[in-house]
Amino acid sequence: MCSPEEAALLRLEEVFSATLARINSLVLQPLLVAAPEPSDPRGRECLQLLQRLHRSSQQLWEVTEESLRSLRERLRRPDAIGLESLLLLRGANHVLQVHVEYIESYTSCVVVQAFQKVAKRRSEYWRGQRKALRQLLWGVGSEGSVGTALVQALRQPLTHHVQQYVLLLLRLGDTIGERHPARELVVQATTVFGNLQSFVKQALDQAVATQAIWHTLSSRPRDALCTPARRLLQDSRDMPVTITPLRAERVLLFDDVLALLQGHNVHTFDLKLVWLDSEQDGCTFHLLTPEEEFLVCSKDPQGRAVWQWKLTQAVCQALRGRKDFPMLGADLEPSAPPLCRSMAYTFLEEGRLCQATYEGEWCRGRPHGKGTLKWPDGRNHVGSFCQGLEHGFGIRLVPRASEDKFDCYKCHWQEGSMCGYGICEYGTDEVYKGYFQEGLRHGFGVLESSPQAPQYCKYTGHWERGQKSGYGIEDDGDRGERYIGMWQADQRHGPGVMVTQAGVCYQGTFQADKMVGPGILLSDDDSLYEGTFSRDLTLLGKGKVTFPNGFTLEGSFGSGTGRGLHTQGVLDTAALPPDPSSTCKRQLGLGAFPVESRWQGVYGPFRDFVRAGCPGELQEALLGFHVQSSRELRKSQEYLCCERTQPSDTEGRMDNILEELLQHRDPEALQQYLGKVRAFGEGGLLTALGADWGDSPMGPFSEGLRAPIWDVGTVLGVPSGSLHSSPGPECLSLRCLHTGQALSSSLHPLGKLLRTLMLTFQATYAGIGANKHLQGLAQEEVKQHAQELWAAYRGLLQVALQRKGQAPEEEEDTETRDLQVHGVLLPLMLPSFYSELFTLYLLLHEREDSLYSQGITSLSLFPDTKLLEFLDVQKHLWPLKDLTLTTNQRHSLVRDKCFLSATECLQKMITTVDPREKLEVLERTYGEIEATVSRVLGQEHKLPMDDLLPLLIYVVSRARIQHLGAEIHLIRDMMDPLHTGGLYDFLLTALESCYEHIQKEDMHRLPSRRDSGEPW
Repeated sequence: MCSPEEAALLRLEEVFSATLARINSLVLQPLLVAAPEPSDPRGRECLQLLQRLHRSSQQLWEVTEESLRSLRERLRRPDAIGLESLLLLRGANHVLQVHVEYIESYTSCVVVQAFQKVAKRRSEYWRGQRKALRQLLWGVGSEGSVGTALVQALRQPLTHHVQQYVLLLLRLGDTIGERHPARELVVQATTVFGNLQSFVKQALDQAVATQAIWHTLSSRPRDALCTPARRLLQDSRDMPVTITPLRAERVLLFDDVLALLQGHNVHTFDLKLVWLDSEQDGCTFHLLTPEEEFLVCSKDPQGRAVWQWKLTQAVCQALRGRKDFPMLGADLEPSAPPLCRSMAYTFLEEGRLCQATYEGEWCRGRPHGKGTLKWPDGRNHVGSFCQGLEHGFGIRLVPRASEDKFDCYKCHWQEGSMCGYGICEYGTDEVYKGYFQEGLRHGFGVLESSPQAPQYCKYTGHWERGQKSGYGIEDDGDRGERYIGMWQADQRHGPGVMVTQAGVCYQGTFQADKMVGPGILLSDDDSLYEGTFSRDLTLLGKGKVTFPNGFTLEGSFGSGTGRGLHTQGVLDTAALPPDPSSTCKRQLGLGAFPVESRWQGVYGPFRDFVRAGCPGELQEALLGFHVQSSRELRKSQEYLCCERTQPSDTEGRMDNILEELLQHRDPEALQQYLGKVRAFGEGGLLTALGADWGDSPMGPFSEGLRAPIWDVGTVLGVPSGSLHSSPGPECLSLRCLHTGQALSSSLHPLGKLLRTLMLTFQATYAGIGANKHLQGLAQEEVKQHAQELWAAYRGLLQVALQRKGQAPEEEEDTETRDLQVHGVLLPLMLPSFYSELFTLYLLLHEREDSLYSQGITSLSLFPDTKLLEFLDVQKHLWPLKDLTLTTNQRHSLVRDKCFLSATECLQKMITTVDPREKLEVLERTYGEIEATVSRVLGQEHKLPMDDLLPLLIYVVSRARIQHLGAEIHLIRDMMDPLHTGGLYDFLLTALESCYEHIQKEDMHRLPSRRDSGEPW
């Protein structure tokens, strides 16, 4: 059975549906017919508003009809259809939205007086409809204007209808019991329509107040402020306030803007970009906007509280993008506006941001966070901001004068200017990768022109305030030259070395980009000139030329147009051949550029990073980042994207790196290893062996050195078997493994540092720089890099300990540091530099290796037995059983079978770049030789030096290792100093003796058949 309230709801809906139909026919349809012509902007606005009102009225009628149908079904079959089937209950929110849409479209028409404007166009018609309009209204006199009647006719039925909804639903809630299934729906619907009643009242009041405000304004402010959707919230005429330091005669707070009026001028502030300072003092509060800051002062604290509350709620409402429901400040979300927001704004005031549009994150009136800044001239900046300035990583495009050409800066910024690491691709096709300070290149950086440029040029080195200053390398592709040395103010200035593509080297002092004073010239044929030069590096003035054959020419040199080089001096042909160290092996640059100060611009940022405590947000700015070249995307917005590690990930990765450092340190095991290695390095192994360096045709080991090598184990106090295994510290295996992984990772700080050092090394010693006279520079540079990398590792370790609250490690002594550098770090980093470094060794020892190669070629023609005989190897040591003979074959014809295991072992020396591993190969080779001899003799045999050296020469000749001289010298230069005088030093010296012996002329002489008595 249905309640009386349900029947009352049915009648209410029937009346309201009929009223809406009459409003449509009597009011809305005629209004649309009388709407202004669309050519008038205001007319188009009125037409659009009326059309929207007509659509919302139609939707309201349709939902009323649907509610009516649900009520009729309920009354017709009350037992079959429950109360919850009523649309007003089950679809209360949908009904609410339809009513809100109607109210908003109606109040928009009220604000701009759309009804009054349209009524004037058909005044006769509306006067004739006055009686019909009064039938829709209650309590309205006949003396009112037509416009007022239209306003009332469209408003009063709705307000009355919503009011009746609330009353009937309240009564229905009282009628049904607490346990009724639809009780909750009835209560919810009552609340919804109660809120709607409050919303309608506020919306109508705001619309009327907003409409009234336009009459108090002159045309210019009215045209600027009057929009259909805008509502007035507060007027300073009702509650006075003053604005300082700005002057304003009147302050108007709307639901979207704050307007300051001064005469005919209007200054508006978007509420989405207005911040209220939480600090308050008496009658005053503080407002922040993107370009203004001002105080709002009221006459009393009550006035301040009203203005501050309404401003706060208006800002919150504007940020939410919808009106508070049911009234201002009643939204369920927090009422305090957030400090950080995302908005777009175009700056108007003069300055660097004038006419620029910023879109992104804000905080307290300033761009703060990630955003995009665009200028009308085409400049574009995407990145991070802090307090209104570019700060953090950002990408900026700057158009050049020519069409479709941009300079692209992918850099870190600090307080509005580039600071830290960056990559800049210029419209000229030049690329700079390096560091900035205050917007200028400063610190280490590489500037390179396009390889296709007419005049290719590349500079790798240090900068100061945008100019090349300090140590740097420059390639001049047009002249085929490379300059290595000091710079000042973009000019070569100070000591420097010039290397040409033809192999000519200059060393001297440069000033204002020219060489001045005495210098050195080394030509490709090892001729040496010492004297003065002209500014274009031609011989001029006094000097001395030393030719490769020892002849010298000393005197005055000069040149003239068409005369070539001419000289006046003394030619000495009686001089002895020059010392190779003064000509062909002379090293340039040593002492002129202290190795510890060459690349401070690379080491410095890493030290700064460690001193700062390794913060993840500074890792890119100080250590660099890796991005792909995006020159082809210059014309698209995609170009502003950059593939790089996100800063949010960097901090976590840095924590993991420091944690791993702590997991791979073992001080006790390290100390044990130190004690063991000191036994190898101290005390003098050769002194303990009683060595006496004689002058034997076979080398310095043949006379006086009778102690067998096997006795080394006794001298060192370690088991003999350990001499045939790696003396490397197992206790450092974890540390080596971790450090190796770190160096191989482009995301690890140590890996980034290593890659930058590789870049400087290749820029110096690859290509034109592959000159034998630079080998000394390269060698000391690699060692310095190893020390710096170890110091960097130690610095990271100290930060890791500090973060864990643990005591820092003690300072290392020199011996401990050298052990770590050569035992741990150098083997790990050497592969990164090996290609260029070994090339320099090849060039430096090319002559000796050529003689050695000739000797190897001659010795390879000997069969095994003839070669053993030629080398004076005692016959009882020959492994004849290893010579497998075929039919009609004799021992004298077999090659490459004796001491095969030792030969194959020695060949493995070229499979590694680690000097220690090369020495281990040499040690195992010795072990294979001794094992073979012991097998031949049938008993363990300890070889004295007289027997070992010929056998080692045999194995070396059969191994046929190319460039053995370069290998030996690289091992000697790069091996751990703690091994000096130890076992490895001893074995390497023996290998050097073999190498020198093979170069001798008597090794190149083959015995004749008559001498041998056997066929070859």
